[in-house]
Amino acid sequence: MRRILLAILTVVVLTLAVIPIEAQKDAETEKAILALEQKWLDLELSGQTDQLVTLLADTWVMTEADGRLFNRAGFIADMKNYRFTSSVNSDEKVFVYGNTVIAIGITKSKGTGPGGEAFSETIRWTDTWVKMPSGKWLCVASQVTNVKP
Repeated sequence: MRRILLAILTVVVLTLAVIPIEAQKDAETEKAILALEQKWLDLELSGQTDQLVTLLADTWVMTEADGRLFNRAGFIADMKNYRFTSSVNSDEKVFVYGNTVIAIGITKSKGTGPGGEAFSETIRWTDTWVKMPSGKWLCVASQVTNVKP
């Protein structure tokens, strides 16, 4: 009888182990991540791009719409070439998977880029956030795609 119960228990545990983790609703985490996304936008708008280091992991990587990759230092250096006159996030969604979060949204921005040329763009973005052992959320990866008007 013990062997049968042990066999049943083993099957149940193994079955639970292979069930995919579904996105969980976690209002507190969603609120925290959306606040971090807004902080990112605010830092870019204010020109305080050096402060982005507080949001991005040391190993953070971004895949740009044209396929280029940026590390944290390269991205922050590149952002110094831009001045934003407006930038607004919309259509934001947050998917919580334990200590990992996928955030998606759209950002519409206007300003000037390298050389002072004006730009107006709409991008769809995906950010992956991880809760570090310290309890702090850091973005570990980002991807952007240009949205055509």
